Parts: sequence; C-alpha cells; structure tokens
Amino acid sequence: MSAKKRDKVEEKRDKVEENCDSLKESPAEDEEKDEEEKEEEEEEEEEDSSSSSASSPPVNPEDPVVQDIPESVEDFLRNFLRKLGLTRTLSLFELEWHSRARGGGGGGIFVPDALTHRQALLEKLEAVRGDAEQLRKQVLTAAQSLLRMQQESDYHRQQHRRLSEQKHVLTGDCKQLQEQLQDSEEALKRLRDKHEAALRTKTLLGLQKERAQRLPEPEPETPRRKPPPSSPSGAMEPCGLPAGPEAPEKSSFQLFCSFRAHQLPISGVAPHPGRPLLASASDDRTWRLWDLPRSGEKVARMLLIGEGHSDWLSGCSFHPEGSRLATTSGDKTVRLWDFSACRCVLLLAGHSQPTWGSSFHSSGQILASCSADGTVRMWDPSRGCCRMILRRHGASVNSVAFLPCSDLLLTSSADKTVVVWDGRLGVSTATFRGHRHPCNHAAFSPTTNAVASCDSRGTVHLWDTRKPAAPTGIVDAGPHAANQVAFNQSGKLLAVASGDCLVRLVEAESCGVSTLAGHRKSVQSVTFDLQGGTLMSAGSDGLINVWL
Repeated sequence: MSAKKRDKVEEKRDKVEENCDSLKESPAEDEEKDEEEKEEEEEEEEEDSSSSSASSPPVNPEDPVVQDIPESVEDFLRNFLRKLGLTRTLSLFELEWHSRARGGGGGGIFVPDALTHRQALLEKLEAVRGDAEQLRKQVLTAAQSLLRMQQESDYHRQQHRRLSEQKHVLTGDCKQLQEQLQDSEEALKRLRDKHEAALRTKTLLGLQKERAQRLPEPEPETPRRKPPPSSPSGAMEPCGLPAGPEAPEKSSFQLFCSFRAHQLPISGVAPHPGRPLLASASDDRTWRLWDLPRSGEKVARMLLIGEGHSDWLSGCSFHPEGSRLATTSGDKTVRLWDFSACRCVLLLAGHSQPTWGSSFHSSGQILASCSADGTVRMWDPSRGCCRMILRRHGASVNSVAFLPCSDLLLTSSADKTVVVWDGRLGVSTATFRGHRHPCNHAAFSPTTNAVASCDSRGTVHLWDTRKPAAPTGIVDAGPHAANQVAFNQSGKLLAVASGDCLVRLVEAESCGVSTLAGHRKSVQSVTFDLQGGTLMSAGSDGLINVWL
C-alpha cells in the first residue's frame, strides 16, 4: 500500500470517529456530512482505481480468484462492526455488499481466506500423515523381512559351510574308493585271466589227452562202400558213427540260456566233435571258442579268441580230432588254427573271391572250401597246398560239407542247384534241381540218405540221394530267407535258421513245422550237438541261444 493511500485511510478513520461523535448532536448535519463523505469516498475510489490501474501490475488470469466469500467472513465483519458500535459503517457495508452482489461487481482484489486455506492445509497434512504412517509400516515390514532374510542367509551360509566340509570329506572318500576299486579291478582282471588260462589249459590238456589216447591205437581202414549198380546217381550209403548210447529222440525244445558271444552279427557256429564246446565266427573278424553251460549254469565261458583275418568271417569247422579249427573269411583266405599253439598255423590262399564255408574229411587229411568265385578247392592241410579244384557251378558256391565216413561232398550254389561230388575223383555224382531262388545252404543227414537245402526265398527242399530227380518234401518258410539247415543225429528232425528271427523245426517224414522264438534279428546259423539233445542257434544280434 502506498503512502498516499495510507494517508487517505487515516483521514477516513478520523472522519469516521468525528462522525461518531457528532451523531448525537444533530441528525441533519449528519446527513449532510454523510453525503459529503460519500462524494469524497467516490472520488477517492476513482482516484484509487485509476492509480491502481496505472501502478499495479496486471492480474494474471491463471491466478485463482474467489468470487464467493464464505459466509463466515461476512458474519465476522458484521459482528465486528456491531461490537464497535459502527452502525453507520455497518449500514454502508451492507448497502455496498448487496449492491455489488446484485450488480455482479466482482472486480475487487482477492483477499485470502485464512480459514479455508487452513482447512485445506490440515487435510493435506492429514493425508501426508496417513502416507507417512503407511510408509512407516512398510519400513517396519521391510526391516522385519530384511532381518529374517539375514537370519536365513546366516543359516544357509552355515549349512553351506557344513555341506562343503562334508563334500570335501566325501570327495576324499570317493578318491580312496576309486583307488581301491582300480586295485580290485586289476586284481579281479588278473584272477579272471588266471581262471581263463586255467580253463584253457584244462581244455587243451583234455584235447591233447584224447589225441594221445588215439595215437597208439592203429586206425583201421574205413571201408569205402561203392554205389550199388542200380543207383543212377552213384550215391554212397553213409557209415554209422561209433557214438555212445543214443539219446532219446526230441521233437520239442525250450530256451535254456542265451549269451552274447559277439558285438557284431554271428555268421556261423560249429560244435566240437567230442566236448561240450562251441566255436563261433563273426563279422568282427574274430572267432571264439566257448565252453557251453552245463546243468545248473546259465552262462558260457569263453576259452579262446582268434584274431588274424582282415575281413569278416563267414564260417568255421572243427577238425575231426577237435584240436584244430578252420575259418573262412571275406579276405578270400582259409586259416587253420591250432588250439594247443593258440595261433594260426596255416594260411590257405587261392580263391579269388570271399570264401563262404569249409569242411574236413572224416580222416582229417582233406579240407574243402567254397567261395564266391564259383569253385570248391580241396586242400591238403599237412602240406598246405591245393590238391583239386571242383568247377561245375555257374555262380557263387555258398556251402560245402563232407558226408561223415565218406568221400561224398555236398555243395549248394547261387545257381539254384545242389550237387553231390565224389571227393576222390572230383566229379559230380548227382545234381538236385528244383529251387527257384539261389541256394544258401545244404546238409547231409548223418544216418540216412536224406539231403536238405534252403534258398533265399525261405523254401526248404528235402531230397533222397538215391532219387535226385525231384524233392521228397518241400517246406515253405518264406518269404524271408532260410540261411542254414542242420539235421539232428537221427536225421528225423531238421533245424532251419530263418531271416524272420525264428528257428524252425521240420520233421523229415511228415514235413511238420514248429517254431522257436528267441532272437531279435535274423538267425544265421543252427547246429545240433552229437547226441541231438541240444540245439544251438546264432544270429545277427550277436547272441547264441542254447535250446534243450
């Protein structure tokens, strides 16, 4: 407020006091004075408005302007004027107040309402206090959570420390156990090697003993039977084997045990001529000699393993004395292994294609081998030379077998024929035709004139060596291939290794068929023991099954 305005306000206050004193003296004079005061006040208001408009800064339209003064301020002013006894001022105030309200004049300067402002501030303060209380509760909760987490952290740290100590202790114990395990494995390996060496030595000593027992005795010459004049095929009757008492005939078998002989497919198995031993040849380029499980046992023991071929093995066959083993392979060679020396003692090379099979003559002085080059070679094992080559087949010769106690030789070929040869002369005496697909294998019956052959379509033919014109029986085991056939000792039962994971048993007289399931892949080889009471089968799954 300027000094000029302050002076005017003081003059008005003095005039109001004078007017209050003179109200009691003369009412007429009061009215005149009131009119003069009104005129002066109007002039002062005009001057103030002009001076305020000129000097005061423009009011910001964004500033809040309270148009309606709360009722409490109006009452306060009235009570204040009545208390002082300023009735004329009160009347003028009411007059101007109502006139402004009716005229809508609201251009006055905003006077802050302290009570309203205080109320708003109190509300804000209350809201702030509520927020502060909530924050205080949250802080307390967070502090409690932090304390709990610190306690849990301390607990877990202690647990971690304890577990770390236990881990160190267990690590030390594990290292000690590993060292002990290594030592025990080495000791177990040494013991196993000693055990296998003892078994091998025992087996070899038994073989040598049998061989020594045979040497002093003069071997009587085996009479060779000539074919009867009426036989057009020139077939020879096989002589009987001097075996022990015959076992009762069996027509049904059950799986006795199964063991893994090789990791890769097994191509052929052969039984030992005098002991419960079995030789196996595999695609892993090795052959193995197994001691078959006896009564009360379920696991076979490996006695020997032979390595030397540079390709897969296709088959194996025992020497009649049981002291040697012949193996054929995809490397086109035939190898002769001696059990007492535990090594290959003879390598026979001459075939131009992979060799598929071999067979010893009952005297042990001749070894026949067949090959994919379509020939059969007759070898002299004592001199290591080829004595004769048989050429007749027009395709691969897949199997070869000597008839026991005879010079007759049986071969099967991919040219769909089966041929009987005279091993002394090297000429064919009979040819069996009837297969429509390549022949995989053929076998003699040990005691009868029967011959069995199988082909790649699963067809099995039964022949009579005296009547080679037509088969005496046909068994369809297809459509999977029949890989190998084998007669039992009596010649009345035929086992067939099929490509559908089954071993089929065929009765030679009635051609009745039964099946044995135990392999997971194709069955590649089957054979009977010398008594005919045990059947062994081997397949592409690397397993050898023993059936009783």
